[in-house]
Amino acid sequence: QVQLVESGGGLVQAGGSLRLSCAASGRTFRRYAMGWFRQAPGKEREFVAAISWSGGSTYYADSVKGRFTISRDNAKNTVYLQMNSLRPEDTAVYYCAADLSYVGTVVDGYGYWGPGTQVTVSS
Repeated sequence: QVQLVESGGGLVQAGGSLRLSCAASGRTFRRYAMGWFRQAPGKEREFVAAISWSGGSTYYADSVKGRFTISRDNAKNTVYLQMNSLRPEDTAVYYCAADLSYVGTVVDGYGYWGPGTQVTVSS
């Protein structure tokens, strides 16, 4: 099992940047594919980005492609989401997710979730 805790959220003006971190417990972090999802008020949770266990493959939602970058440091048991050129529509609670056998865009594909961190982008 793995436990996940997100950090780095906050309030930022449109056009600004934030870096989210997701710290994972356990010695098997390097075996897990990782994903970032977000959920805005009144909307369903949606895929943002994902990265394979090795970091060799990354995936992005069209809405964030070119603005967000997912990366991981297996030595630190941490996955990151660098968010640039933020827009008000990026406002949401951002969740980190992990799974041993799935890497992709589907919420139900991930077995482990963090509690989330709020990102608010003002116009």
